[in-house]
Amino acid sequence: MNILVCDDDKEIVDAIEIYLSNENYNILKAYNGIEALQIINDNTIHLIIIDIMMPVMDGIKTTFKVREHSNIPIIILSAKSEDNDKIIGLNVGADDYITKPFNPLELIARVKSLLRRYINLGSIKISKKLYKVGELIVDDESKEVSVDGQLVHLTPVQYKILKLMIQNPGKVFSIDNIYQSIWDESAINAQNSIAVHIRKIREKIEINPKNPKYLKVVWGIGYKIEKLPS
Repeated sequence: MNILVCDDDKEIVDAIEIYLSNENYNILKAYNGIEALQIINDNTIHLIIIDIMMPVMDGIKTTFKVREHSNIPIIILSAKSEDNDKIIGLNVGADDYITKPFNPLELIARVKSLLRRYINLGSIKISKKLYKVGELIVDDESKEVSVDGQLVHLTPVQYKILKLMIQNPGKVFSIDNIYQSIWDESAINAQNSIAVHIRKIREKIEINPKNPKYLKVVWGIGYKIEKLPS
């Protein structure tokens, strides 16, 4: 997930980058509204964190401009003395605000909450290359995998295996099915290889890999992605 952070205070931008990068979000940085709009125009952005008081173009005008063509979640950063500006920001389309100085844990919680809502309400543009089961999303355009709004890093082989199964939720794939689909050749001694990849995928996408929600084993047959409400 790509998050744009915009503030004319470089130290604040860098601090937010550290907090959110540790949660596996990809951070893009801007220092005024004009820079922010250019980044939004050139990249797929899933959430914006923006300061109110900035030179060139402030956060209120930037939020208004973004809302002319996008429903990206926006969190406004503000000082305690800027209560009126917070109200204006919410009125022109911001989704939430955080007062400086802020608690990093609160910022992370608000980011995750807004991203979950954004995804669950179907606000993210759904294409034929985006596959979703429950809170598990595979975006084949960006080659990104996320669970509960958090980016998950898979190896190329792990990604291919997960993509194969999430394209067909509920369908059981045998070891041979998976091996032949991924490597395009007959499976020879594939049992251990596939089992290791499946275990690694589970460790990355499941809260409890021993009691998986998504990637299930069908004993004696193979594996499947559970069919869940999207």
